[in-house]
Amino acid sequence: MPGLISFATGALLGAALLALIPHALESGIDAHRLSGTVLAGLLIFFVLEKMVLWRHSHDHHHGEAPTGASAAGHLILIGDGIHNLVDGVLIASAFLTDIRLGVLTSLAVVAHEIPQEVGDFAILLHSGFSRMRAFVYNMLASATMVLGGLLAYFFLSTASALVPYVLALAAASFIYIAVADLIPSLHRRVHIRATIAQTLLIVAGIALIFVAELTLH
Repeated sequence: MPGLISFATGALLGAALLALIPHALESGIDAHRLSGTVLAGLLIFFVLEKMVLWRHSHDHHHGEAPTGASAAGHLILIGDGIHNLVDGVLIASAFLTDIRLGVLTSLAVVAHEIPQEVGDFAILLHSGFSRMRAFVYNMLASATMVLGGLLAYFFLSTASALVPYVLALAAASFIYIAVADLIPSLHRRVHIRATIAQTLLIVAGIALIFVAELTLH
C-alpha cells in the first residue's frame, strides 16, 4: 500500500500539471482566469474536506460507527467524477467532428485513465474502503463520462465553453489531494530506503502520465 500511495501521488500530480491544466490552456482560456479557477478549486476542496472531517468527528462524538473512510477517499471520488465528465465531453465532441478523431481521442483517454484509476483505487483502499466498495464507487465516478458525452451531444456549444473551467477544477482536486493528504502520509516513513522508494514511485507515476499524454499528441 505505501508503494501504491507513492505512485498515486505522482499520477495525480502528473495528471493535473501535465494533462488537465495544459489542455485547459490549449482551449484558449485566459491564463489568469485559469489560475484563479485552480485557486478557487483548492479553497473549495479545503472546505469540502473540513466538512467531511466535521461529519466524522460528529459521528464519533455521538458514539456512532465510523465510516472508516478518510476525507481523501471522498475527495478523490469528486475529483475523478469531474475529470471523467470532461473526458466524456471531449470524446463526444471528437466523434461529432470526425469518427476517426473520436476513436483516437477515446484511445488517448484510455491510455491516461488506466494509471490514474489504479492510483485512485489505491487511495480509496488507503482511506478505509473495502475492495468491493472501492471498485463500485470508482465505477460510479467513471459513469460520469457517459453524462459528459450526453451533455456534449445535446449542448455542445455550452459544454465546450465550460470544459477549461471544469478541467481546472479537476486539476485543483488532484493537486489538493496529493499535497494535503497523500504527501504528508508519505512523510511518516523517514528512513532513507523508504524515501528513495517513494521518490522513484512518484517519478514513475508522473512518467506514466507523461507517456500517456504523448499518445494524445
